[in-house]
Amino acid sequence: MRATEGDQLVQHGRIVGQHDKVGEITQVLGENGTPPYRVRFEDGHEALMAPGPDCTVRHPSEPTH
Repeated sequence: MRATEGDQLVQHGRIVGQHDKVGEITQVLGENGTPPYRVRFEDGHEALMAPGPDCTVRHPSEPTH
């Protein structure tokens, strides 16, 4: 997983009916775009994240569904 500042981190819902959480990557703390990332979520919450298999990185140039 590689990201740059301004990309979105999408944490997919783990159970049926649970919505995805989307946050903006504000800081990349790993080397060459690797985790951990500092992320600001839509509700204003900020977290330091080392994303697992339930997360994807969405680059601004990628279309959304």
